[in-house]
Amino acid sequence: MSYDPGRRTVLAGAAAVSALPLLGAAPAHAARAEGGYRWRNVAIGGTGFITGVLFHPSVRGLAYARTDIGGAYRWDDRRARWTPLTDHIGWDDWNLLGVEAMAVDSAHPDRLYLAVGTYAQPWAGNGAVLRSEDRGATWTRTDLTVKLGANEDGRGTGERLLVDPRDSDTLWLGTRHDGLLKSTDRGATWAPATGFPPTPGDPGQGVTLLVAAGRTVYAGWGDGAPHLYRTLDGTTWTPVPGQPTGTAARVPVRAAHDRHTRALYVTYADAPGPNGQSDGSVHRLDTARDQWTEVTPAAPGEGDTFGYGGVAVDARRPGTVVVSTNNRWAAVDTLYRSTDGGRTWTSLKESAVLDVSETPYLKWGGDAPKFGWWIQALALDPYDSKHLVYGTGATLYGTRDLVHWAPWIRGLEEASVRQLVSPPTGRAHLLSGLGDIGVMYHESLTSSPAQGMAANPVFGTATGLAQAAAEPSYVVRTGWGDGGNGAYSRDGGRTWAPFAAQPALARDAPGPIAVSADGAVLLWTFVHWDGTKYAAHRSDDNGVTWAEVPSFPKGATPVADPVDPARFYAYDTDAGTLYASTDGGRTFAAGAAGLPAGDSQFKVVAAPGRVGDLWLSTKGNGLYRSVDGGGAFAKADSCRASYTLGFGKGLGDYPAVYQVGATDAVTAVLRSDDEGLSWTRINDDRHQWGWTGEVITGDPRVYGRVYLGTNGRGIQYGEPV
Repeated sequence: MSYDPGRRTVLAGAAAVSALPLLGAAPAHAARAEGGYRWRNVAIGGTGFITGVLFHPSVRGLAYARTDIGGAYRWDDRRARWTPLTDHIGWDDWNLLGVEAMAVDSAHPDRLYLAVGTYAQPWAGNGAVLRSEDRGATWTRTDLTVKLGANEDGRGTGERLLVDPRDSDTLWLGTRHDGLLKSTDRGATWAPATGFPPTPGDPGQGVTLLVAAGRTVYAGWGDGAPHLYRTLDGTTWTPVPGQPTGTAARVPVRAAHDRHTRALYVTYADAPGPNGQSDGSVHRLDTARDQWTEVTPAAPGEGDTFGYGGVAVDARRPGTVVVSTNNRWAAVDTLYRSTDGGRTWTSLKESAVLDVSETPYLKWGGDAPKFGWWIQALALDPYDSKHLVYGTGATLYGTRDLVHWAPWIRGLEEASVRQLVSPPTGRAHLLSGLGDIGVMYHESLTSSPAQGMAANPVFGTATGLAQAAAEPSYVVRTGWGDGGNGAYSRDGGRTWAPFAAQPALARDAPGPIAVSADGAVLLWTFVHWDGTKYAAHRSDDNGVTWAEVPSFPKGATPVADPVDPARFYAYDTDAGTLYASTDGGRTFAAGAAGLPAGDSQFKVVAAPGRVGDLWLSTKGNGLYRSVDGGGAFAKADSCRASYTLGFGKGLGDYPAVYQVGATDAVTAVLRSDDEGLSWTRINDDRHQWGWTGEVITGDPRVYGRVYLGTNGRGIQYGEPV
């Protein structure tokens, strides 16, 4: 999952804004930080790629998990749930919410280290190392001069961070493009490791893993042979002699050391993964004799291609090792377990009994869950030989008997949230549209939706979700589906049926959708993945037939007026012009022009219960409002920036207004009870969740309750306390 929130904006036109009275005529000021909010996740359970799991070798019941875009977690054994450790990462540091690697110190159980940085691209910021002396409760940060790539190819390899087995003050950090770094002051400062010979190159994986075997440190290298190096003294690095070669051993993915037998097990693939692997192998190194033995459980072949991913050894039983396949789409990935050092193997998939009752979406719209895919994170509890866990692209499975498996995921929420709707009536207080896992109907905020993913059709990523304001039982959704890319519901989103037909464009470019207040008209727009924009299509027969609307601004997001079913709106972000329709979406005409332009993430929303009351968020260009259906807009002086905005139950006649925005230097979650004249910050520095600029909405039935979409930390909801 990936998202780039950093896009440039420009101001278009000279005749920018009309002379309507300004919102908040007083100078911009800092929002009142009254606090008093309790923040929790709306429960779904997982939903994202678990890239690493680490049991502490010295503390029973202590474990850590890392994710590609959603931060790190600590397992709370007493409460039987994961505790998020990086929610303090704020808006400006959004790139640090992806965790490239983690490390613990066996001699100092309270120490925890994270290497953070989501992207290694030129437009992303540099990475950092977070250091904790209290298991992640508090952090000290060291900014790096290099970039890390927690959400790039190879993110399931590792770990790339290691405490030196000889000296707890010495740390090693493998990077993708800048070789091996070393710290001699517990991560406070870093410098290139002298004597490390490889030169970074293609495919840009660099150091893929670091592992200790006794007092020796091994480093995997993903940019050409040799692929495995070691140091005996912490200074001189040399290639490991006799190491495997060939396509099936091109990239060392993970490694684990059996201290009883002095064997180092290394999994390999022909690509770093998690996608793109078609060959792989497993090898055992006798570190005492420098002898290699191939112990591959099953060789990939035609029609059954895959690589190898995770590897874990049993700290209590010599010669017991578990490895995972990866990218095995045809036969489905599995775990292989050996109790004789890899001489013989047993696949665990065939005997597995999966219980996903706590997270029903893992049935993927069908009757039975799958064992998993993207299995690169794998760990064995050093205090319980049958407590085995593995990560997938959506969850973390665990077992206590090697047969019965269930998600070990409570408290870990990684959804990338695209749309949120809070209905004014009905059993559910929330509907959500998500990246990768479609649409959810939330009858409870504290347990995963009982119906799982919305089916008929099942979606991957949702691109649109809308409810008829005056007929809330009618809901529509769009996205990447397995049997059509659009669907409707007549029971508030509990059950669905696909549109009878869809425009040809919907096959390759399903975009947002809007529905008129009375549910009679649909407007569906299309944006291809390559950025090509198309005009909206209109249906007035529940998706049986569709007709193009030539006057609709191409690629714009349609917005329905919540009161007048004849009115629709669309903001042309290329031109900075608001378009409006008063004939049920048949034609659109330009209204206010000269508004901020150049950013497809600018958003217009309509205030509930009012005709033509529009609010326009234009990121760093501020917040605008129109009370005449888009004929003219006034800029709000009460805030400096506005990224996304929504409404909930108010204290009086006008709804409460919520936004992610800024009145001063800090981007925060804000609430206004006076139509935007003033704002109160309702989150705090411990609850920031990186980038949160996609969607926010209040609850129309509960004053003060707000739902916030994050990009990797699921749906957060806040309530006054």
